[in-house]
This record gives sequence, structure tokens and C-alpha cells, in this order.
Amino acid sequence: MATDMMISAAVIPVSELLSHIVLSLFDTAQLAKKVVFQKENFITFSTHLEKTATILKEISKQNLDHSESLKSALVILNRELKAAKQLIEDCRERHKLYLLLNCRKIVKCLDDSTKEISRALSLISLASLDVSLSINDRLSELCKSMLEAEYQAAVLEEEILGKIELGIQERNGNRSYANNLLFQIAEALGLSTEKSALKKEYEKFKREIENANVRKEQEESLQMEQIITLLENADATTSSEEKEKKYLERRNSLGNQHLLPLKGFYCSITHEVMVDPVETSSGQTFERSAIEKWLAEGNNFCPLTKVPLDAAALRPNKTLRQSIEEWRDRNNIITIVNIKPQLQSTQEEEVLEALSMLHKLCMDKELHRDWATLEDCISVLIGLLSAKNREIRREVLVILSILAKDSEDKREKITRVDGALQFIVRSLARQSEESKVALHLLLELSTSNVALDLIGNAQGCILLLVTMLSSEDNQVATEALQLLEILSLQNSNVKQMAKANYFKPLLQLLSSGPDDVRMRMAETLAEIELTDHSKLVIVKDGGLQPLIEMLAQGDLEAKKVAIKSLLQLSSLPQNGLQMIKEGAVGPLFEVLYSHGLQLPALREQAAATIKFLSISTARQESEGEQVSLLESEDDIFKFFSLISFTGPEIKGSILKTFHTLCQIPSGLDIRMKLRQLSAVQVLVPLCEAEHHSVRANAVKLFFCLTKDADDHSTFLEHVNQRCIETLLRIIETSSDVEEIGAAMGIIAYLPRNLEMNQWLLEAEALRIIYTCLNNVNRDASYKSQVIGNVVRALCRFTVSTNQEWQHRVAEAGLIQVLVRLLASENSITKQNAAIALKQLSESSKNLSKPIKKRGAFLCCFSSPEIGCPAHMGSCGIQSSFCILEANAVDPLVRMLGEPDLETSEAALDALLTLIDSQKPQNGSKFLHNANAITAIIKLLSYDSVRLQLKCLKGLEMIFQLDELKRTYGASVQMPLVDIAQKKASDTKEIKSLAAKLLSQLGVLGVQSSFF
Repeated sequence: MATDMMISAAVIPVSELLSHIVLSLFDTAQLAKKVVFQKENFITFSTHLEKTATILKEISKQNLDHSESLKSALVILNRELKAAKQLIEDCRERHKLYLLLNCRKIVKCLDDSTKEISRALSLISLASLDVSLSINDRLSELCKSMLEAEYQAAVLEEEILGKIELGIQERNGNRSYANNLLFQIAEALGLSTEKSALKKEYEKFKREIENANVRKEQEESLQMEQIITLLENADATTSSEEKEKKYLERRNSLGNQHLLPLKGFYCSITHEVMVDPVETSSGQTFERSAIEKWLAEGNNFCPLTKVPLDAAALRPNKTLRQSIEEWRDRNNIITIVNIKPQLQSTQEEEVLEALSMLHKLCMDKELHRDWATLEDCISVLIGLLSAKNREIRREVLVILSILAKDSEDKREKITRVDGALQFIVRSLARQSEESKVALHLLLELSTSNVALDLIGNAQGCILLLVTMLSSEDNQVATEALQLLEILSLQNSNVKQMAKANYFKPLLQLLSSGPDDVRMRMAETLAEIELTDHSKLVIVKDGGLQPLIEMLAQGDLEAKKVAIKSLLQLSSLPQNGLQMIKEGAVGPLFEVLYSHGLQLPALREQAAATIKFLSISTARQESEGEQVSLLESEDDIFKFFSLISFTGPEIKGSILKTFHTLCQIPSGLDIRMKLRQLSAVQVLVPLCEAEHHSVRANAVKLFFCLTKDADDHSTFLEHVNQRCIETLLRIIETSSDVEEIGAAMGIIAYLPRNLEMNQWLLEAEALRIIYTCLNNVNRDASYKSQVIGNVVRALCRFTVSTNQEWQHRVAEAGLIQVLVRLLASENSITKQNAAIALKQLSESSKNLSKPIKKRGAFLCCFSSPEIGCPAHMGSCGIQSSFCILEANAVDPLVRMLGEPDLETSEAALDALLTLIDSQKPQNGSKFLHNANAITAIIKLLSYDSVRLQLKCLKGLEMIFQLDELKRTYGASVQMPLVDIAQKKASDTKEIKSLAAKLLSQLGVLGVQSSFF
């Protein structure tokens, strides 16, 4: 571990200083990778540090102690690393909200540090160090890369900071503004949006700000206080008791009389109290809209002083605006206090006047709605629902709807008033306007769990809602169905819902009603958010065919509502299959291919529906059904060709459709046709698309076409160095596990030619592979979808035909990682790890260094060096890739007993590399001591000709030792006899080899008929 102390360049030699810096660079890079906040930025920063450390490590091999330029660079690097470590520590220790509020500072620190490190490296005089041209080029490229590096706060973080700045600037005390802001912050930081959890996090943030004594920095202190003031308006940060106490203290200090506005509150142009006062260059203040209109009409002088005005010099008068707002708030509180007794008047006109005033105040400002609630106006309003005057009832329902929409707290207050819901339900049965407002109020209240049961159990409520489904007012029908859907989620309402059979009238009208009624019913289905159960019921009861007919034969408006309904219904695989059976595919493709439709959203919905239908065909494969989505090669070509001529949403849906179809067992034909169409040529550039759905689905489809391809010529033609770098960048930066696995899968299955491997090495593929394999904190999904492909990709570089690549694998520490993976729960991972180790082990015999013989004199004073028991030389993990030194033998022997034959075979191949066919004695003895031979004999009973053949060839070498023949002869005899007696035509070679082994053991004569 590198030290954090400031190293004195004057005292410590340059070589030692450089060693400290290299260690510190690697150390800081690892710490940076663990930072969760601004993860992508810190990963980029970490990559630059690692590249810097790698180059400096190579430079450290030179004679450095007289290089003043290097010393100067190291001093700067040391300073920057200390600052970077402090930043990393802050980002790991400070509260998430504090980090979010300072994200711009963090990004700037990373940017400044990267530029400063680049400057330090550019100071190094490489000519005086006698380093290679390659190092010189790499250092220049790294400096350029760091200077061009861009660190940015996330779009969501910038959006949140913008809202905070706007809220502070406008002194926004709006509760919903603060609520939305707080929820957005919670989602951005991965915090729970539950009220108590938000309160807890907010209090922790406040304490941290106080404990950190940020007031040492006056500007930051003021900013934090302003943010706390803004967030205090949210429901989660201040309890209802605290709000009520604060309100009552304010109300009781006001008196009972309204105050007249001050003369300075009036605008000289409008003669009304100002809302947004602005000061002109003449020193006069006017209402903004009034003075802007005055200037727009061509007047360029002050209306009062006649002094020339500069239209660009209007300045908000914030102090005056605040005074006017305080005056208005004071009078409005008194107004609301006085409204309550007026609502209880016996005079209908006085009640209607009070309701009108309260309605206006509630519409005007959220704070007024809070004050009306705190004055307990809700219970008085509910009492008025029993009034005989329908205008009073309707106005009350409107005000209650405004309050219910405002907050969960107000919805609960309305619901808990005795008889409230029964009064509202009664209004459902009254005249249309009152009924409509009552329905809307019930829909608002239904978002409260407290209200749901009470609404469903209110007498006659569900039957009234079912009746409203056939309303001529489409909004009423839609809201009625929406409320019924919400009620159907409550267990206590299920029996009543079933009894009412609430979809039946809607589907009957959809099937056989007049055109305008059918259209309304389709619109209702399109707008409502249906439960899965309801989607099944609609399709089962015949709802598909009318919608398909509207899509195929209707006008543009009919197509819009039909396709929106079909899209919603198709999200269930069972429904998707039924849609294909009932003929929805043709009309959907007709919409998708229609260039005359000037509605991109319509085509996007058609593509999305087809995507869901493809998912349903994957389900049918497991159920034995056979329903095709794309019937012919022309269908495939025509559909795929749309990718080049459509927007990102349609592109993403088409790619997802093909990816789904290619994955099912019957998708082999589609994969072959796509390869024939040179689909890879289209997919490669899409792997760089900014739109995530397009990019991710292009990568996944590309992988499907790569992994079982017989002819790789298409890939060689279109996959270039840029494509390789793009795939590796996706692996490093994407958060989509399936996309990461697919990108690595492409690398794993691409042709293993020299040029492609060189591109991968230049793009630091081994470093990325190492990072992926050591990412132990990832979930099971990552391990199952990514690791297997990562190990297979690593096999590209372990082939024994290129020892330079093998050495790079060993130097990267990947052999030890491969050994660890032999214990993986995933058979594919274990299999590929064994294959990689086998390829490495094939080089061990030639790389193992002979042990030098010692003279007689030296032998008397020291024990002789013991060589590798298999290779009989001096072995090492990095020097000869010896699997004995890497402790791989025991896990490989255990793998021989795996039920998966290919895994057992891979382990066998790796173990047999320990036997030299020319001198099998040492390797055979070692396998005997490792208990491997018994496991190999057991493999003879497996029903795999290829595996049996490999076992027999291995035993043929092993049994060249008489002692091993004696040890295992009895146990191997019967399996050999069974193999030798097989009559299958494809076992001629294996029968002959088994008989030969029996002869080798002395069981058969050389001229036996078994031969």
C-alpha cells in the first residue's frame, strides 16, 4: 500500500520516489473504482491513473536518479494524488445529498486533477531517460487523452440543481414543488421515498452540515441554509403537527381585520396591486407585464418621469415583491378564517358566495389549501353535501376534488369524516354535472389506501360505476372504468366486481354498438391502465376482434385508439399468442410499413406491439404450440430493412423483436437468414448509438448472430478496431448486465485471428477482463450472464501458439483468477476456465527451466533444489504457467466428477497436459498421487464416445508404467471390456483402443479377435 505522506523530493532518490508514486497511483485507482457517487466519472479517472502507473512502472526500469524533469513531475503527481484521495474519501463518507449538491465541484476537481497530471507527465524529458519509442508514443497519447477528457454531472443531477437554484431565486414556498424536488433527489440517490425514511435522511443531512461547521465558508453556508429552507416545505421534512403549530402561531398574531394595501404596492399604469414588480432605469417601479407592454407599443420613456428607458434594464424588485406577498398572505389567512362561519350560514346565497371565494383561493395557491385544511373547513364542506341546493353540492365536490388532488394527508382527512364517502356516492346517481364531479373526486380519493375499501363497500357504488361505462361522455366512461380497475385490486371488492361483471357492457358496446359508441369504448380501453387479470378477461371475452377490425379498416383516429389498446393487451404473453392467431400481425405490419401515416407515435406503438408478440412466441415454444410471427424470408428482410429508415423508438423495438426471435429454439432459421442479409453490417454502427434501447438491443442481437456462426467472413469484413473499442467501452460503462454479457460474448466468439487479438490487446482488453472477473460484489445475474463469456474471451489469449499473449495473461494475474473460477457454480464458467488453463499448460513443458546441477562441494552444504514433479524443472505461475504451481490440479480433479460432460472433458484435457507423451512417467505418477486416475477410469462409463476416446488415450500413456498397471488393472478391466464389446458402427476406433489397452494389461493376447 502506498503511503499518503508528502514525500520530499529533495531527500528521497528519484527511483524510490517513483516507486512510491506508482504504488499510490494503483492504490488511488482501486479506491476510485469503489466510489458509488459519480461512478462513471471516477471510473474514467481511475483508468487514467492506471495507465499513468503502467507507463511510469516501465520508465522505472531506467537509470532515473539524475532526471530533474522526472522529479518535478513526481512532486506534482504526489500533490494531486493526495488531493484525489481526499476527494475519494469525501465521496465515500459524506452524506449523499451533500455530494449531490456539490456534484459540480466534484466534477471540476476530477477535471482539474486529470489536466494537472497530464501537465506533470508532459514535463518528463523522455529523451534523457533513454526509453523506447513505444513508451514515448504511449505517454504522448495518454497526455492528449487526459487533456481531452470530459467529466460531467449527470443530466438528472443538473436538473435537480437547476430546480434548487430556481426555487431559491424565486423564494418558492410551494409544498408540491418541495415534495417533487425531494422525491427526485431521493430517486437520484437511490433513497427510499417513504415519508419516515426521507425525514430521517433529511435530519442526518442537517446534522452533518451543522457538525461540519460549513460556516467557515460563508458562501457554502448560505447556500446550504437556503436549500434547507426550501426543502423544509416538503411533507416528509416537517410533520403535520409542526406545520399546524407554525400556522396557528402566525394566525393568532394577525388580528381579525384586513389591512389595506400600501400606496407603494400599486402600479402606476394598471392602478392595481402588483404581482411581479420591476424597477426601471428611471428609478420607478411598475408591474412587469404593464411596463413591458408599454415599451412594446413603442414608448421608450418612463410613464411617470418621461425619462428615456432602456428596455433591457428592468430589474426585479424582490424586496417589494416579498412585502406584497406577506400582505396578501396575511389578508388571505383572515379571509379563510372568516369563510368557515359563512359556510355554516342558513342563507344559501351567503353559502354560495363563501364557496366561490374558497374555490378561488384554493385554485390560486397551494398554501391557501393548507390553511383551509388547518381551519377544518373539510368537515364543514362534507356537511354541505346533504344540502338540497344542487349548485352548493356541485361546488363543494369541486373544492373537495382540488383538496384531494393536493396531498395524501388531505385525502385521508376527507375519507375519515363520518359519512363522507356515502354522501359522495349519492352524488354519482344525481344529474350529470354533479355525477361527473363526484366521480372525479372518488377517483382522486382512490389513491389513498384508507379510502379504497370504503369506496368499494359504499352501497350501490360499483353498480353505479358499471352503469356509467356506457356514458356518452367518454371522460366519464374512462374515469368510471379506471376507478373500477383500482377497486378490483382490493380483495374485499373482488366478489362485488365479479357480480357486477363490469367489463361485459363495455365489450358488448365495443363489438356491436354504433360507430361513435364503439369508438368511445375503444378510447376508454386505450386510456385506462388495466390490471393483468383484466387484460386476460378482455381477450377471453372477445375484445380482440373488434379492435383488430378497427386497426385494419378504420380511419386514422380509429387506428390510433385500436393500436393503443392492442399494445396494452399484448404485454401479456397469453394475449400475444391469441392476437397472432386472430390475425393482428398483418394490420400491425401494414401500419408499420405505411409511410403515408404522418404519426410517428402510431408506428412506434405498432413496433412495440410486434415486440410483445415476439415475446409471446418464446412462451409458446415451451408449451408446444406453433404460431409464427415472421412467415417468410421476405417478411424477415422487409422488417429488418426498416431499421435503417426509422427513429430510435422503432429501431429499438425491431431489434428487440429479432433478438427475442433469435433466442428461441426455432430461431436458428432466422439467425441464418439475418447472416445472409449481412445484418452485422447494420448492427456494428448501431453499437455506438446514443439511444440505450437501440444500442443494447443491437449488441444483444449481434451476439446472437456471432455465437453459432459457421462462417466468420462477414464479421471479419465489418468488425474493425473501432468496433472492438466500442464493445470494450460498453463493458466498462454500461449498467445493463445483459448488454455487458452480450458485448463480452461477441468478443469471445469473434474469429480468433492475429489482427483482432492485437486490437483487443491495444484496447486493454486484459485489464477489462481482469476487472470483470474480480467484480465480486456483482449479483447472481451478472455472474451468470457475464462471467462465462468473459472467461471464454480470455481463452483467445491463452492459446499455446502465441506465448507472448500467454505471458501477458500471466503478468495480469489472470491465471490465479482462472483457478479460482474452477470452483464456480456455473458449469460454462468452469469449463472455459479449464480450457484456458489447458492451453496455458501446453506451454509449460518447454518453459520449465532445467535445474542446474551443483558441484559436489556445494551439495554437502545445501539440500538439492526439487523440481516440478510433472515437468521436472524449475516452474512458476508467471514463468511457465504451471498449473501445479497455481494449485489448479485439485479443483480440476474434482471437476472430473461433474455431471456436465463438457465440463468433465475440459478438466480432463487440462490434466492430461501434465503427461509428456515421450516421457509419461513423471506426469502419470503425479496424477496417481493426485487421485486423478481413478476419476478418469470412472469417465469411461459416461455415454460419450469423444470423452471415452480421450480417457483411453490418456490411460494408454499412464499404463506404460508397470506399477500403475498393477494398481489400476483390476478396476479398469470391466469398463474396457464393455467398450470393446460395443457393436455401434461409430465406435470402431474406440473399440480398437480399448482392446489394445486390455492387451497392454495382459488380459487379451495381441492377436485377439477384439482387435
